Amino acid sequence: MEFLNHDIEQSSLALLEQRGVRLEDIADLVYFLQSKYHENLTIDECLHNVRRVLTKREIQNAVVTGIQLDILAEKNLIEEPLLSIIKKDEGLYGIDETIALSIVNVYGSIGFTNYGYIDKLKPGILERLNDKSTGLVNTFLDDIVGAIAAAASSRLAHRAAHRNEDHQKK
Repeated sequence: MEFLNHDIEQSSLALLEQRGVRLEDIADLVYFLQSKYHENLTIDECLHNVRRVLTKREIQNAVVTGIQLDILAEKNLIEEPLLSIIKKDEGLYGIDETIALSIVNVYGSIGFTNYGYIDKLKPGILERLNDKSTGLVNTFLDDIVGAIAAAASSRLAHRAAHRNEDHQKK
């Protein structure tokens, strides 16, 4: 069983990399979301939180599932009408967001707010992933990346709140 846990973690990281997503790109999104709330926040701290989020099995499962669906759509290995819906990233097809929300949910309600905000603005790598002119299908991936950033932001916020509470008790 331990091998399976390692295997899914490695698969999720490899798939992100194969699809052109670096963990540093996600850390940049975390910084975008949290820098105004955390004095002296560093990209390294953001990257640490991204890495910690990606150690969670539920998140690894979402990453692998979503990216595989994007790849299958690119290869036309999904039947119609679902193929066209995924390729177009139709607005009323909420399954991609549902997978993303399963990621966000791991770290509590603050993640929902962060996810909604970043999904609307599409800064950084999200703009590239959302670009339909590339020929790549990233219907699930853009939401997954935004959700990982939102979850890492939530993790960072929770940790900061705990540090502040501990400091105030002293």
